[in-house]
Formats: sequence, C-alpha cells, structure tokens
Amino acid sequence: MSNQLRTTIRAKERKIKRSKQIELRKHLNADAIFHGLHTGFEKIKDHRSKNAVIPLPDVLMSAFAMFSLKDQSLLAFDHRRKQGGHNLRTIFGIGSIPCDTSMRHILDGVKPIDLRPAFKEIFARLQRSKILEKYLFMEGCYLLSLDGTGYFSSSVLTSSACLEKINKKTQEVIGYYIYMLGASIVHPDRKEVISLCLEPIEKQDGEEKNDCERNAAKRWLKEFRREHPHLPVIIIEDGLSSNAPHILDLKKNNCHFILGAKEGDHKFLFNYLNEAAARGETTELTVRDSENQNILHCFSFLNDVAINQSNQDVHVNFLEYWEINTQTGKINHFSWVTDFTITEDNMFKIMRGGRARWKIENETFNTLKNQGYNFGHNYGLGEKNLSIVFAMLLLLAFLVDQTLQLCCSLFGAILQKAGTKIQLWDDIRSLFKCYKIASMESLFRYLYKGGFEKELPEYPDD
Repeated sequence: MSNQLRTTIRAKERKIKRSKQIELRKHLNADAIFHGLHTGFEKIKDHRSKNAVIPLPDVLMSAFAMFSLKDQSLLAFDHRRKQGGHNLRTIFGIGSIPCDTSMRHILDGVKPIDLRPAFKEIFARLQRSKILEKYLFMEGCYLLSLDGTGYFSSSVLTSSACLEKINKKTQEVIGYYIYMLGASIVHPDRKEVISLCLEPIEKQDGEEKNDCERNAAKRWLKEFRREHPHLPVIIIEDGLSSNAPHILDLKKNNCHFILGAKEGDHKFLFNYLNEAAARGETTELTVRDSENQNILHCFSFLNDVAINQSNQDVHVNFLEYWEINTQTGKINHFSWVTDFTITEDNMFKIMRGGRARWKIENETFNTLKNQGYNFGHNYGLGEKNLSIVFAMLLLLAFLVDQTLQLCCSLFGAILQKAGTKIQLWDDIRSLFKCYKIASMESLFRYLYKGGFEKELPEYPDD
C-alpha cells in the first residue's frame, strides 16, 4: 500500500470518528454561556460599600447556579456550598460562595433593570448563530407572546413587591401576591421558546393602587424597543389585550399584533360583524384539513372595522375561526383582531399565529411550574427587590436551558436519554454532588457516555 493511499485512508477514518462525536457550538454551549453571564454581571455597579467581602458577580452567579441546578430552596443550595463548592467554582466561575442569609441580603439591593442585559446577551448569541431565523413566522416577523402569571401568594407574608387582595365588601386586605408579565418568542412548529426579560407587576413608586398587566405591558414595550429597536415582531396576546389604548401602544412601538377578541368584551364589534355578515360583506370559507379529513377549518373575516363604539378611529381587521371535528362533533372556536390585512392566502397563517399564544402558558409557565424549576416556591421576599431578582435569575436559567435544548446537540442527547427534564436535573445534581467536575461539558459527556457505571468503593469498618 502506498504512503499516499495510507494517508488518505487514515484521513477518512479520522473524519468518520469525528462524525460520531458530538461537537459543541463555540458560543452556544453551557460553559461559554456561563462565562458570558459572569462577564456581564461584572459590569453591574455594586450597591454596597467598596470593601464588600463577596463580589456581587459571585453572588449573582451563585443564585443563577441555584436555579440552574434546580435546587428546591436556598437551604438546599447552602448545603451544597458547605459540601465544598468545588464544582460551583469550576463550572460557574464563582470565587466566593455566599451563605443563604448573605445571598438574600445582597440580592435584595440589586436593581432588576441591571439584569436585563443578561437576557439580551444570550439573545444576541442566538441572533449571531442564525438560530433565531428558525422562528421567523410571517412577513419576516417573529411571534412574541405576552402574558401575566403569578408566582407567590400568601395571606400573611408580604413585601414591597406584593399586590394586595382586597375584600370588596369590607375593603380589608385579605392576602398578598406577586405577578409578572412574561414574554417569549414562539413558533407553532417548535417546542422550545426564547424568553425575553420579564416585567414586574407591582406597586410603582408613589402609587397606592395595585399595578396591572396593562400598565406592565406599556413599560415592557418601552424597554423592549429600547433593547431591540429593529426586531420585527407580531405580538400575540389573550382577549384582555384587545383594547384601543394597548393597540395604539403596539402601533406606536412598531409592533404587529394578533390579539384575542371575545364577544363578551366586544359587543359593538361582534354586532357590527353579524350585521356585515347578513349583508354579505364578510368573507366565509371552509377548508378540509389536508392531513386529517375529519377536520374542517371554517373562517370568517372582515377588514377595516372599528374596535369599539368609543374608539371609532382605531381600526382593526377581524378573523373568526372554527375547528370542527366531523367525527366527534367537537368544535373549537377562536376570534382575533389584527393589523394584517386578512386574505384567503394568509388567513390560515394568522389563525396559527393566534393559537400559538398558548405556548407561553404551556411551554413557558407550565414548564417553570411543573418540570423541576420550582417556580412559585418562596426563595425569599426581601424588603426591596429580592423576589423580583430571584424570578429574573430563575427565568434566565430557563432561557439558558431552552437555548441549550435548541442549539446544543450534547444537551439534547442527554435529555433524550434521561426521558424527562425532571430526571435530567436529578442526574445532573447527583453527579454534581458525588464528583469533582471541571466543566459542564465534562458533566454532560459523562451522562451521554453512560454515567453511574462505576461501583462504589468498599470501606472497612472503623
């Protein structure tokens, strides 16, 4: 065999060997993202005196690590710290690990707005890698779902972030709760979501009344456009959002929209549409599903109608849709208002976009509450910002996981092997506790190649 042929064969063997390995993206693997977060945290101005013992980036990374590992409480994380903390230092780059009391005290003074760049930094990585292009949905735009959710309630515990439940008859305070406005880029064909920074729904400075989702959305839009001035989006929301002031805010911030519209909230609009239908002015179409012949898609739409009687100058386009199963007789009914001119060519697309709103409920909030993230557990209320800061760092850990699920083939492989996210988190914590690990990549590769195959060593009795 000639040297040239031998060299060619060996090159092919090396190529085949590399193809069987899982290679990581340079900027979209866990270790690179953790390093980027730590670098970003170093830019946050410390609210404490200059002689603080534990650097603020270490405190923020410690809290992030707690949510990344899905520890159920600060006490559980503090126990991890006391066991040595080697892996917290090597994997998360934490120099000094705070105890639970110090973490609460230090993070309570952090301004939530200072954590926003961390979300933008991960988003920028997705943009640079072209991964975000997979989420383009319609006319070069991304679907951006907004919705509010609660993550704390108590009849006794409260903080400055809490809203109050009032007894309507006695006007007495009967409970306290914390809400937030969440935002996620979604796509009907993708299970992963890309979360953007949340907006707290809490009493604003100088206000005695409870904050509301509508005011939070107004603040969120302002910050969103400050951070992403040119990102083309279609805002999708539930029926509470289809009001004239919010629609004007969306237009002001250069956002397209597909908003739910219920008949009980829009009597004027629906009466007008019924009258237009009687005159034959609406477009009515029925389409049989191409994959399931038992499903009928029924559409009715009308363009350029006033949103309500009080705002005749605010015009929208209206789409009504029924999904009918001719075999079972089940009917699903939806209706939306949008700024897109509705046609026979785009009505199906608009319908799918409107229905994708549920992904912020299912793939975001339900995942956070039911798949090991402990969303809703009280890690601490604090006196100022602690509960909001914890919520933002938890959501940041979720964003990192979704990014890895979307971009990291190694993470996808170990998730598939584990079967469920809860099992995967448990496997990661087990390795984290029992072994000294140099990087998250090392931990992932150990899980991928088998893991937990070594027998425990025998120790003689004392």
